[in-house]
Parts: sequence; C-alpha cells; structure tokens
Amino acid sequence: MVREDLRNVAIIAHVDHGKTTLVDQMLRQSGTFRDNQVVDERVMDSNDIEKERGITILAKNTSIKYKDVKINVIDTPGHADFGGEVERVLKMVNGVLLLVDAAEGPMPQTRFVLQKALELGHKIIIVINKIDRPDARLNEVGDEVLELLMDLDATDEQLDSPILYCSGRDGTASLSPNAQGENMIPLFDEILRYIPAPEADDQGAMQYLVSAIDYNEYVGRIAIGRIERGVMRVNQDVSIGDYHNSKKEYRGKIVTMYQIEGLNRVPCESAKAGDIVCISGIENITIGDTICDFGSFEPVPFVKISEPTVEMTFSVNNSPFAGREGKFVTTRHIRDRLFRELLKDVSLRVSETDNTDSFRVAGRGEMHLSILIENMRREGYELGVSTPRVLFKEIEGKLNEPIERLVIDVPENCVGSVMEKIGARKGELQQMTPVGSRMRLEFLIPARGLFGYKSEFLTDTKGEGIMNSVFYQYQPYKGDIPKRASGSLVAFEAGEAVTYGLYNAQERGELFITAGTPVYEGMVVGASPKQEDLVVNVCKKKHLTNTRASGSDDALRLIPPRNMSLEDALEFLADDELLEVTPKNIRIRKRVLSNTQRAKDRAKM
Repeated sequence: MVREDLRNVAIIAHVDHGKTTLVDQMLRQSGTFRDNQVVDERVMDSNDIEKERGITILAKNTSIKYKDVKINVIDTPGHADFGGEVERVLKMVNGVLLLVDAAEGPMPQTRFVLQKALELGHKIIIVINKIDRPDARLNEVGDEVLELLMDLDATDEQLDSPILYCSGRDGTASLSPNAQGENMIPLFDEILRYIPAPEADDQGAMQYLVSAIDYNEYVGRIAIGRIERGVMRVNQDVSIGDYHNSKKEYRGKIVTMYQIEGLNRVPCESAKAGDIVCISGIENITIGDTICDFGSFEPVPFVKISEPTVEMTFSVNNSPFAGREGKFVTTRHIRDRLFRELLKDVSLRVSETDNTDSFRVAGRGEMHLSILIENMRREGYELGVSTPRVLFKEIEGKLNEPIERLVIDVPENCVGSVMEKIGARKGELQQMTPVGSRMRLEFLIPARGLFGYKSEFLTDTKGEGIMNSVFYQYQPYKGDIPKRASGSLVAFEAGEAVTYGLYNAQERGELFITAGTPVYEGMVVGASPKQEDLVVNVCKKKHLTNTRASGSDDALRLIPPRNMSLEDALEFLADDELLEVTPKNIRIRKRVLSNTQRAKDRAKM
C-alpha cells in the first residue's frame, strides 16, 4: 500500500544557503500561521545559540498541509561539524530538497550531504536559492550541480532531477530561470509529483526506527522516528533493541504519542506506517533502536555514522577561582552531563581517562565541541578544556591523519598570502577557479593545519574571505606543522589588574583584559609577538612620591583589549595551556600555574 496522503522530505544544503528561511516561507504560505500571528524570522532555529549565530545546529521536524497531503519537512544543519544530524535523519525521509546558493554554487558540505542522500537512493529536487542576488549565476550553478551528481556516480534517474529557482526571502519559486515566481506553489507541486509517497504495510507487525532523541524533564526521553510497518498505538506493549545486538532486547510500553502538526506536537492515540511520530515512556531508548510489537522483534538497520576526527579533554576546573561562579563543578556533574549529551548526539564520543577528574570528548570538529562547551557554561557548568587534538589512525602499519577538503573564496589580491599560509600548513592546491570578481581555491589540508588559522585568514583577507571545510578521508601523516607564531603574556601574581600595570604590559604585546579584572599567577592576560612567553605584572601600582613632575600625572592611555570569544580562545590555546570555562568568564591559563616551576621545567628541557 502507498500512502498518497503523505510525503516525508528533508532539506539539505551547505551552511548559509537559506534552508531555514525557505522553511519559514513554506510554513507561511501553507497556512500554518494565522494571518495576524507574530512569528520570528528563521522560526525553526529555536535555541538561543542558533538564533545568535544564525546557523542550524539540530535537525528539526515540522509539517505542512497542501492539497490534503501532509508534508513532513526536516530542516537540517549545513555546517560540516553537525553532519551526524543530517546522516541520521535521512533514514526518516523518501526524498530531499538539495538547496544550492545561486552565486556560491555547490560547496564542500553540499557534496557531503548529497553523497549520503544518493547512497540511500533518495529522489532529489534541486533548488537553486537566492536567485535575487545581484551576482547570481543561475545557468552556471545548474551545470555545476549536474557535474557534482555525475562526480558522485548518480543514477540516470537522479541525473534527471527537476530544478527549481527560488528566493527563500521573497517566498517565490519557478521552474524556469527566466520566469519570475509569484509564490511557493511550484515547489509544493513538485514535491507531490516527484517525491515518492511512503510505501506502507499497515497490516504487518509494528516496526519503528528511532532517528532522534529529545529530552523533557517531565516525561524523560522522547524518541522521534518513522513507523516502518504496521500500526503503533498508545499503551501498546513493545520489544526494544538494536540491529547490531550491542543492547539486549527488552520490554517496554508506549505511554504517550504525538504527531507533528506545523510547529506543535499534537497528542494522538495511533499512527500507521509512514508517519513520523514522537513517543515517550521508554526509559533507556537511544538513537538507532528499533521498537517492534512485543514478541515479534525484527530490528531495522541504521546508517553508519561517520567517526569523529577531533578530541579535547574536559576536566574539573582547578584554578584559584574554581567554584566561584558555577553551579555544577564536580566530576560527577560533568560526567553526567557529557553522557547525557551522548543520548541525542550520535557523532559525539566520551571516554574515561586514567585521571578520574577528566574525560576525553571526541567530535566532528572544533565548532561541534565548542557548541557543547557553550551549552554547558550556559547551564551553569564550570570546567577546564584542553587544546583540540586530531585523532590519528594506524592503517596497514602506517600513521594516518584526517584530511579536510577546504574551499576558500577570496578577492583576487589576497590569493598570494592565503596560498603561502596554507602551503606552510601542508595544504595542497587541487583547483583554482574564478567566480565573478573573486577566486575559489580548493585544497586538501590536514585537519590539524586548520587549528588557529581562521583569525589569521580573516586578517589576511581584510574580513572579505569565506572558508569552509568538510572531512575528506584519512591519509598518511604529512609531517610537522609549525605551531602558532605568538607567545603568551602571563600574569606574575594574583590580584586585580590596574591601569598602571596594564600600561606597562601593553608595550610587550596585545592584552585580553581591562583594568579591574581579577587575575591569578599563571593566567594568560595577552598575546606576545615573540614566540616565547613573557611574565608581566598587571597588578603593579605606581609608587607614590612627594615630588611632582610636569606631565607625569597625565592620564595613562590604554589600547582597547582584544575580546576573545570561545572559538577565539580555543584557537589561541597552546599545548601547555588550558581554557577555564565558567558561566560568566572564559580565561586562558597555564597548566602549571607557578611561574618559577615553569622556568625550572624549561631549564631541564
């Protein structure tokens, strides 16, 4: 049986190509909102960090009604570090909308998500978005997408995918690059025509695959997934297990069940094959589990999620200021929070270390881990974080490291400095093509070569450069890469920074703090242009005398300090430094706080 009243579709694209804005217009034009309803922009980006940064981090479900057909839409992240979110939700759908920016064309993450969709045999509708951009290249971008499909060994049917031309901001879609669209109806019609309706056997034994986990303090874990077969009912007894048999089959009960209608979850008593539903009442449910009728357990295979490539050490904060600002500061608190994150993030790995106070946390990239750190500090956690490290692999007796496919768009006059810096970091140029008045450079570069490069890149390109990377493959170790060129300015003693001490310290380098900031011995207060660290006394006050000289009492002028974001601080970290993260502050510190002890350790080396 085919469910003609239903379509399940995911929207996939590179970061900033306009997925969430397009979903806004689909919801508006399908009548999901009242005419007088006040709705935020990018309504699907619901958590604070997504709103602040303008990026999607978690895949989210919504649904729209068009011509008596319910279209379940899944908005996915575009950033490479959250690729695990895309991989797991593709099992819930029968087709995808591939969004491509009309000026930028296919980018690294476009290739990654398209490859995953092709592997699952999904039907694809190509949507060239942002056609209202003045630098749009509609026909060229269409050709580039077809080239990408051929490059990824798409079938003849997938190569014949329909192409639509949209402006997500204006809410228009058309089937021709020359025609101006009026609304989103051509897109809705194409979804109904081209995306296959789910094949649904609602007579067989019930089978449901968990593709996502939400958490609610009142009901505990909420599983989100698609019913593969049969009918699911509230209060039904079920068997739960996973395909790989790493978890023993056990019994449970469906306590509540919700269908997704627009942006709301609506309680329902039953749902049948093809429906995407949320269920609660099963305590230890995790992503990849299968739920079946009790007594007839038959697991569904789950996609193999790509492995993490970067790890950090999360540890208990043991600085002199520990426990002053955080609500959760102990090992037990940090451990519980990290293992709770594993329930909903399939790309994350957490493992214990020899030291009971620290944990190894591995993820897809620096941003993946920095979002976790930011969420923890907002929840009241206090912790210490080490510098990011790549995860090496031994393949056939040789040491291999993760290589990233890096795509850079820069003004033509910046190409030389970018190529010089990337070359020093073991990057190999693969392609160089002009895109309008800019140049697009494509490199293969070790993942560790990108650590700390973003701020340099923005300086070299005067803020006009765009860089994006996605994991390519493991390759033999490329050799040593030079460490950062600058050292640190380290506080000499504990106290409060004063203007006189900062005035003298700013001659040695760039400061990170202002007058009145509490500091402790071993805390990093600035960056030194020289490679070695310098100890500075920012708490030093001016000695008072009873003689006055003209001009000596003039106000001391301080250069404004550099405000470090969490990502900036992680980029700056050296191997012998830690990042102290609290709900109110981010401080960089030396692992060994004592200045004399560090000097002794250096003398021994």
